[in-house]
Amino acid sequence: QLQLVESGGALVQRGDSLRLSCKASGFSLHDYAIGWFRQAPGKEREGVGRINSVGTSDYEESVKDRFTISRDNAQNTVYLLMNGLLPEDTGIYFCAAAVISDAVFVTTPLEKIDFRSWGKGTAVFVSS
Repeated sequence: QLQLVESGGALVQRGDSLRLSCKASGFSLHDYAIGWFRQAPGKEREGVGRINSVGTSDYEESVKDRFTISRDNAQNTVYLLMNGLLPEDTGIYFCAAAVISDAVFVTTPLEKIDFRSWGKGTAVFVSS
């Protein structure tokens, strides 16, 4: 059974850093692109960033230069390192997996990618 489990969410203060993990079980993440998304209270889910199977990543403008996605295929885990956290970063963070070519990865907006497997999320709360 394909499963993604996020962890690492916490209550932190403005300016703090946090690293979220997305661990896969039941399949190898090696060939998958992983997207990170978040949903703030009362708002729609939005994309945060993504990483392809060879480690190329890109980010939405709101988190660029603050967030970094990396992957450790040996641990079957993808990470989201968040620096300089702001109250507006508060939300439930989800990871999702998709098998897509590099061409699709670089030409398709994050929200248009067909992510088939999703985790249940981990909560991040940033106090001011």
